[in-house]
Amino acid sequence: MAKKDRTTEAAKEKDREKWMARFQVRLAMQPGVDRAVVLQAVKEVTTHCADTGEHPRTAFGDPDACAVQAAARLVPADRAARARRHGAAVDTLDSVLRRAQDIAGL
Repeated sequence: MAKKDRTTEAAKEKDREKWMARFQVRLAMQPGVDRAVVLQAVKEVTTHCADTGEHPRTAFGDPDACAVQAAARLVPADRAARARRHGAAVDTLDSVLRRAQDIAGL
């Protein structure tokens, strides 16, 4: 294999890895997503790409949008809603605590 071919393949592999890393991070940030959901989604993407030889960007598009779609498909609606409510409550409490610290001069 020529040096240029190896360099091109290495660049493609690095791009695939970057796409997958971003997909995993964005997916993990979605409400209600746990480790099992991330593992299932990653397995689906890697299996598809291995079977077809496609790059994940070609097959699934933007990793952020793909993560949102995967979460909507794999996370039960009630669990996602519960996680959103919990996140909102934590954000509100954090905001109140910061204001209290500002008032107290801490």
